[in-house]
Amino acid sequence: MLSGGIAQLFQVKEAVAGVVHLGYPAYFLTIIGFWKILGVVAVLIPGFPLIKEWAYAGFFFLMSGAIYSHIASNDAGTENFGPALLIALIVVSWFFRPLDRKLITKFEA
Repeated sequence: MLSGGIAQLFQVKEAVAGVVHLGYPAYFLTIIGFWKILGVVAVLIPGFPLIKEWAYAGFFFLMSGAIYSHIASNDAGTENFGPALLIALIVVSWFFRPLDRKLITKFEA
């Protein structure tokens, strides 16, 4: 997420070409890149379990949106390997995060 966010924030040529191919405007990369970097920071810093939950959810929605965008653009199925792998890593990271990084609800306590 971090390397992709940096590439998107600084609008690396390949990132711009990819997002334009999918039908999105190039400025969309700045928005996505900014939020990806903030999401990585949120996941890595101690505390703030609710913000971590939001970051994980945002990453999941972003990657599932990427898969759908590739499908809608009639791209080859291999284009979905990266986003699908990232979804798997996001889910694994979320599931196995330490207890002090989990949001505990009143029903779980």
